[in-house]
Amino acid sequence: MSQQETDEQVGVDDEGFLVDTEDCEARETAHRERGTSRPITVVGNPVLHKECATVTEFDDELGRLIDDMFASQRTAEGVGLAANQIGVDLKVFVYDCLDDEGVRHVGAICNPVLEELAPERRNLDDSNEGCLSVPTAYAELPRPDYAVVRGQDARGNAVRVRGTGYFARCLQHETDHLYGYLYIDRLSKRDRKDALKQMAEGTPRYEVVPND
Repeated sequence: MSQQETDEQVGVDDEGFLVDTEDCEARETAHRERGTSRPITVVGNPVLHKECATVTEFDDELGRLIDDMFASQRTAEGVGLAANQIGVDLKVFVYDCLDDEGVRHVGAICNPVLEELAPERRNLDDSNEGCLSVPTAYAELPRPDYAVVRGQDARGNAVRVRGTGYFARCLQHETDHLYGYLYIDRLSKRDRKDALKQMAEGTPRYEVVPND
């Protein structure tokens, strides 16, 4: 199945939100089977600590990158993956994540921007958060339990994605990546130090790129 045929299965609703809950298994499998899994970059790698380049070419090369990202995400057993987590300096992330109602969301977003929430929507959830680029480490991090991201799909069309609970956390976490922030950058100095200690004492379950 071609990239275009797969992407055509994903539309938008009347409000311009990506319909990312339909045919999830088929779409994720198609991406993953076309892609090649790559090792994960970890904290300290320069590509993770700067804002990524804007996606300007919505072509087959971008499609191949997205396929590789889905393959890499599955290998690492993640729910979201930003391009710089496999060493690519571009603003694109993929996700395969459940929301708090147990609904599965699968998609890819280019050039994401988090929309500002109205004060009444900013209900903070202080659940644990982890990151494939900080393997084996977890820490509590308050984030809003609702998020809206606007950006573009793999063909360059304007889209929006919204999520609740765990999926909202995923959208915020992956958007952060593309602007050079890891979740540990939002922790207190003590909690960041503890997370890095957890990482140093743990063993990743997937291949990572060693920092020279």
